[in-house]
Amino acid sequence: AWQLDWARKPDTYKHYPSAPRVALDEPDQTGGAPLWSVLAKRRSVRHFSTEEPLTNAELSQLLWAAQGVTNVQQGYAFRTAPSAGALYPVETYVVVNAVEDVEPGVYHYAVAQHELEQLRTGDFRMAVAQAALDQEMAYHAHVVFIWTGVFPRSTWKYQQRAYRYVYLDAGHIAQNVALAAVGLGLGSCQIGALYDDEVNALLDVDGVNESVVYITVVGRPH
Repeated sequence: AWQLDWARKPDTYKHYPSAPRVALDEPDQTGGAPLWSVLAKRRSVRHFSTEEPLTNAELSQLLWAAQGVTNVQQGYAFRTAPSAGALYPVETYVVVNAVEDVEPGVYHYAVAQHELEQLRTGDFRMAVAQAALDQEMAYHAHVVFIWTGVFPRSTWKYQQRAYRYVYLDAGHIAQNVALAAVGLGLGSCQIGALYDDEVNALLDVDGVNESVVYITVVGRPH
């Protein structure tokens, strides 16, 4: 009978050890807007005001809502979003366009440390918008969340069924961000229409072992 090879269990975190680190404010885990009102107010927002950037605290809260660690038990670091087998095959990247004290560029969210790893600096608004089938909201958003699936992390246990679970995980995470955005007075919209190869190139992932699965744009509503 087939058995799991625990000696080959994949790491549940991706690391960029040589990347510069960007500190994030400590997220609030006790207050916030009432859940029922947030659910009632959630709408897809496609138009953003560019007059005022997001704050570090707002970006921090969104990232924590996406995949922040909430508890550690018996060697497992549980997060805000559920994941099949607690394998967490989805990685969070952000393209920062307008956030106070964070240089525009491409970043990876280091979940365990709750900080950003700087991968590229510069203005990537046009690149992201073109990769999202020329949707203007991807250009004008303050920050663009990009989620990738690291498939071997899940296929190790679930084999072919892992490809279903990765997308379910991404959906849980994106909904967390959508609700957190409402709670912060921000707007968001989820994007599934994208050119995989262009997004993967932006993130420098291979498109085989790791590939984009979902995008969410966030900003101040216009």
